[in-house]
Amino acid sequence: MVNGKLMQNIIQLLPDSVANQIAAGEVVQRPASVVKELVENAIDAGAKSVSIVIKDAGRTLVQVVDNGCGMSEVDARLAFERHATSKIRAANDLFNLHTFGFRGEALASIVSIAEVEVKTRTANDDVGTRLIINGSEVKTQEPASCPVGTSIAVKNLFYNVPVRRKFLKTDATEFRHIENELKRVALCHPEVALALYKDGEKVFDLLATNLKQRIVALFGTTKGTKGLIDVEVKTQVVSLSGFVTIPENATKEQDKQYLFVNGRYFQSTYFRSAIMRAYEQLLPQGSYPSYFIYMEVEPEKIDVNIHPTKTEIKFEDEQIIWKILHAAVRESIGKYALAPTFDFETSGTVNIPLLRPDTVVSAPQIAVDPSYNPFNEKSSSPKKSQQNPREWQKLYDDITAREHPFFKGEAEEESVIISSKINEDVRHATCDFSQVEQSQIAGQAVANRFFQLKAKYILTPVKSGLMVVDQARAHRRVLYEQLLQQIENSAPSQQELFPQSVQFSPADHALLLSVQEELLHMGLELRDFGGNAVVVQAMPAAATEKNPKLLVEELVALLKADEKSLRENHRHVLAASMAASMSIGAGKVLNEEEMQSLVNNLLACASPDICPNGRPTMNIIATDELDKRFFK
Repeated sequence: MVNGKLMQNIIQLLPDSVANQIAAGEVVQRPASVVKELVENAIDAGAKSVSIVIKDAGRTLVQVVDNGCGMSEVDARLAFERHATSKIRAANDLFNLHTFGFRGEALASIVSIAEVEVKTRTANDDVGTRLIINGSEVKTQEPASCPVGTSIAVKNLFYNVPVRRKFLKTDATEFRHIENELKRVALCHPEVALALYKDGEKVFDLLATNLKQRIVALFGTTKGTKGLIDVEVKTQVVSLSGFVTIPENATKEQDKQYLFVNGRYFQSTYFRSAIMRAYEQLLPQGSYPSYFIYMEVEPEKIDVNIHPTKTEIKFEDEQIIWKILHAAVRESIGKYALAPTFDFETSGTVNIPLLRPDTVVSAPQIAVDPSYNPFNEKSSSPKKSQQNPREWQKLYDDITAREHPFFKGEAEEESVIISSKINEDVRHATCDFSQVEQSQIAGQAVANRFFQLKAKYILTPVKSGLMVVDQARAHRRVLYEQLLQQIENSAPSQQELFPQSVQFSPADHALLLSVQEELLHMGLELRDFGGNAVVVQAMPAAATEKNPKLLVEELVALLKADEKSLRENHRHVLAASMAASMSIGAGKVLNEEEMQSLVNNLLACASPDICPNGRPTMNIIATDELDKRFFK
């Protein structure tokens, strides 16, 4: 009774169909979630062969067919009820799991948001069962003729939840998630044959094999199985096995890094750091190793249920495992480095003459001056290649300090103004080299105005001090602004005399073709070669020195890394990724003319002070700061 009014009951139990849809929001996030659950169930059922059929990136159809143990008529019906499972009988079973799924929510969640058809039969039954469920409602269940195993077809995913269906990504993105889920399962169970079909086309057909061959079949390596290093160690805390790639096989991508525990894929930035630390000083800048590490830990020492998708796992002995993992990978890399190699290159080697049997061999003679006395200055001594003069300043008499740009003061007027983001008192940047040109015409010797440090930075004196330019970032900024303009028009390109074909995964291939027209405007002409491959027909005129295959591979890696922004700001991400693929990097030696051209082009940009990623392209070391370093 409240204010004289009788309160009505407002709390009620949700119908099972609604509860299942709520649970589906956690378990079934996208078509890839359906593929993951169904394939894992098939493997748990003892399947040795699994086929996956996808239509419209899973929106229209996700079908998984296996040759596992199958289900009886009763089990087929119960399997789609919430909290129905064959893997748990008591609460303690949660801490002794050796299978994939266990909560009993996946199938119930799937049938609540899709139209599902099931065909299944056990080896003991002569006739199987056909079951149709739409939105958690059983439409029909009847006997059916089918082979031993189970076939589950999930149709029209999210048909009754239009909001969820609306927020699915592009077909290329959704299929990439499906492909990633299958790769994890394939790496976890190389003994199971897996086939994937996309819109009637076979994407891959993996035979049952060992782990090393499965890795090569999925990803390939530059040196095949020889590009993989074994990692294996057994301790009381954890047993480790698997492979890491040799440093030479490092790539720009980070999508070939896999961790498994007790047969289950998981993600961990903490354990990833242990592996990356083992590769310290062995990889080029911006490159990453591939690894496939499998851990075996006592089930009661991990918790796999801290995340709805079970990709994050809590370890009881996390710090100890980190040290073991780091040491194991480091040791494996060290063993590989110490292994003998055969080098058949003869250039640069010492020529050892072949001696005849009758050749007289004499002991080497050393010329000694018996009259030499190191304590007697007048004693004759061997001539030194270079004496240290007492008046060393005379060595620099031929150099006029006034002519060197580092020593020029206010007497020489330089029209150099630095961007406000670099120096507060400067707004824009322009360079005037007319005085240098006049001096050259007059026949005067002019010192270099541009210097390169470590083949990474360009140094040039300015009125306020010393300007330092990051050549890689500067080139990216220049190319970025050029490419933005070329998207609207057509950029000059250089036709390839011998076009190269580049192989990609199905998802990467689809991503590349989705921006094919824009790339053509930038001067990169690609042709679909079929079989998830493209042919590079022409290269941008500004990237003629780049290897076509490497440029396209780097471009795909950059587009994948910023795919979310690619949908929101298509032109920016595409131009920035293309610029990064085409630009020069650290280690490129430039002559003075190239340095001057790069700096001039940078200062002519709309935003010369930052690269497309927002990092500074140049900096000013003020003369006052230099003075403080010398007179502090």
